[in-house]
Amino acid sequence: MFNCIILGSGRSGTSMVAGTLNGAGYFMGDRIMSPTRINPKGYFESKNVEAINEELLSQVVPARPRGIIGNFFKNRPTRNQRWLARIPLEKKVHCSQEIAEKIESLTQKQPFCFKDPRFCYTLPAWRPFLMDTVFLCIFRHPAATASSILKVREKQKYLHNFSINFGQALQVWELMYQHILKIHIHKGKWLFIHYNQVLEGTGLDKIEEFIDGNVDRNFPDASLQNSDSFEPVSAKIYEVYEELCQLANYKE
Repeated sequence: MFNCIILGSGRSGTSMVAGTLNGAGYFMGDRIMSPTRINPKGYFESKNVEAINEELLSQVVPARPRGIIGNFFKNRPTRNQRWLARIPLEKKVHCSQEIAEKIESLTQKQPFCFKDPRFCYTLPAWRPFLMDTVFLCIFRHPAATASSILKVREKQKYLHNFSINFGQALQVWELMYQHILKIHIHKGKWLFIHYNQVLEGTGLDKIEEFIDGNVDRNFPDASLQNSDSFEPVSAKIYEVYEELCQLANYKE
C-alpha cells in the first residue's frame, strides 16, 4: 500500500475521500480534527499536519494588522484560516530546518495518508520526505465549491472575522488547482477524481487500484452534500475545471 497525500480545494470532497481510507491501515496523523455539524462524519485531518502547513503559509500570506486597522483587512486569512488563502503561482514557501524536522518525524510513520487543502500550496516543502507516495487530487464544480465555502464561513465561529465573497472563493478554487496543474503534477504519480465519481462508486474503484489498498465503500453519503450550485464562472476558471475533468475522465 502506497503512502498517500490527499489534496484539493477545501469543500471539494477531500474529507469524504479521506474517510473512505480511514480504515485501510494508514497513519493519518496525530490529533485528528473532531467532526462538526459541517462535517458530521469527520475531517480525517491531523492538526499537526495543519500546523506545519499554516506555518509554511504564514511566510507568503500577508499578515493582517493588529487592532482596529485589522478591520480593514478582514480578507486576509489568519491562523487556521489559510486553507482559504489566495496565493499566486510565483510565490514559493520556504522550509526551515525546524519545519523539515517536523515533516520528517510525521512521515516516518508509514504507510501514511495525510489530507489538507493547504497541500495545494505547500507540497514542495514536503516533497523530500514523500517516498513511495502517490497523490490523490479531489475536485468538484467550482461554483459548488465556492458556495459551500461561503456556507462554512457563516457557520464556523473561527471564520467569522474573515471576509470572503463568492468571487474570492472562486479565486481560492482556481489558484489551488492551478498550483497543482502548473507546478505539482509534473512529479510523482497522480490520480484525479471528481466528487461525483466517489458518490457513483467508479472513483472508489480507481482509488483502490491507485493506492493498492481497500476503501470503505459505505462511507460516502450523498445526503450530506450541502451545495450543488452551478452558477456561471469565468471562462478561465471553467477551463481549469474542464482540464481536471479530462484528467479524471469525467463527463457531466
